[in-house]
Amino acid sequence: MPSGLSGLESLLGDPRDGDNPVSYAEIVRADERGELLAAGEDALTSWAFNAEFVPPHLGGRLRAADELVRRIRPVFRRDIGLGLGYGVTSLMAAVNVWSAGTGQQQRRAAELLLRGDRLAVAYHELAHGNDFSRNEFEARWEGERVRLSGTKELINNIARAAAFVLFARTEHGGGPRGHSLFLVENDTAGLAHLPRTRTVGVRGVQLGGLLARDCAVPAGALLGDRGQGVETALRSFQVTRAVLPGLAVGAVDTALRTVVRFATSRRLYGATVLDLPHSQEALAGAFVDLLVADALATVACRGLHLLPAQASLHAAATKYLVARLLTDATEDLAVILGARYYLREGPGAIFGKHLRDLPVISLGHAGETACLLAIIAQLPALSRRAWREPATPPPALFDPAAALPELAFTRLALSSSGRDDITGLLLSAAAHGPEAGIGPDAGALVASLSDQLRTLAERASAIPPLRRGPLADAETFALAENYAMLLGAAAAVGVWRAGHARGDAFLGAPRWLTAALARLHARLTRTAAPLPDGTVEWLLGELVCRERDGLSLDLSRTPVLT
Repeated sequence: MPSGLSGLESLLGDPRDGDNPVSYAEIVRADERGELLAAGEDALTSWAFNAEFVPPHLGGRLRAADELVRRIRPVFRRDIGLGLGYGVTSLMAAVNVWSAGTGQQQRRAAELLLRGDRLAVAYHELAHGNDFSRNEFEARWEGERVRLSGTKELINNIARAAAFVLFARTEHGGGPRGHSLFLVENDTAGLAHLPRTRTVGVRGVQLGGLLARDCAVPAGALLGDRGQGVETALRSFQVTRAVLPGLAVGAVDTALRTVVRFATSRRLYGATVLDLPHSQEALAGAFVDLLVADALATVACRGLHLLPAQASLHAAATKYLVARLLTDATEDLAVILGARYYLREGPGAIFGKHLRDLPVISLGHAGETACLLAIIAQLPALSRRAWREPATPPPALFDPAAALPELAFTRLALSSSGRDDITGLLLSAAAHGPEAGIGPDAGALVASLSDQLRTLAERASAIPPLRRGPLADAETFALAENYAMLLGAAAAVGVWRAGHARGDAFLGAPRWLTAALARLHARLTRTAAPLPDGTVEWLLGELVCRERDGLSLDLSRTPVLT
């Protein structure tokens, strides 16, 4: 077994070993049955997986958001469904408790998680989608009790959770202060579980519903203040919008690795598939996009600690762009694999499973449209304040080895108030001219992207008030998409600077930054942008070496079992 493996990577074992109970073959078989792999759940229980979601002062291991992603990414390399189905949904629920709960509520949630139980989070009502302000599930005060009534759908693990966080209407008129959150024990009288909902992807995840009739809970079940439900939920979304995309990088690591193996072994027209120009460009492009996705997710996670007042903006853009990058990359790779990814057995089956499962990352409790709307609402203020002068974000934002302060959930703000220190890095990099080691190609791209940011600021300042919410038109949504790509470019510049400073031969190389910025620039301008001569070959050399040597394809380049 290779040295340097993480504890969880070693515990889960070689996924291509047919004798491993947590192999890709067993994962696919369980998915065919619509089940989570029991051996996988047993392994995570032995690891005390839920401790990853509990802060240290309550007995857990949740110290830093980016560290959490790196520690549990091995699960998502193997099976998104296992990661979500076993318990990442517990994190989605628990963040609300760590943010707004009393000491007693926090201790109760920690107790449940650390003994291996699950938490669920009940936001959804199918009739209203992501428009939480119109949710109809009702909670009425009756003295020292609260009477619950209504239906919730699409709740992961509701049938096997010990408790759940419930979003309910507490004021008849609704509105931003018309809903509250409650921490409810699942064995409360008057609660009934609705039948499981089957899905196309993540087939083992147990989505169900909840029906409350004549159900009363103590008034002490309220999380935070009455009417604070929307505010607390939006804070929790900032954490999950940063963490979930980073976890999805693991699935695309496996997808890309699978196609590299196929391309190096399959022969066509007297050569390997890897020798074909289209395959080379697709593999190199997917590799770069995976690295950009990891860079942005890492920066967003670290920003929860270092720039919490701006996290609402950065997390929303991260969830939108990373989901797009990873899904597009996987679809491009599917062309190389061809009909083999349709097969439900053999080496390509795990690729097909990841391709089916990935879209769930862009949905969750706040899908792509909700993320773009969160950006749109802030664009006018950003155009007035954030992008007039170059910004200098803290260097620790881009360096995973740098220490972070404790994650303070209550410091996460609902709006950035016109601040954006990360994207402003593009203006700073362009203003200082060519940096040492950046190279002319990357320097020219930085200059062009900074011009694109100024154009965005000009257009965003003209968004009429009516178009700053759900009535936004296609042009306004396009501005939000452009913002996300510029944020990704700034994250890439910051990661390159950190790599260059520590002498990283790959991440500190101008070719990596040029490739990252060229891919984003092409998306932003809707143009084709071939990489400079030799760049594709250089990227493929790194990619093939990592696959051969059992190293992850993400930023960390850590040993993995393949």
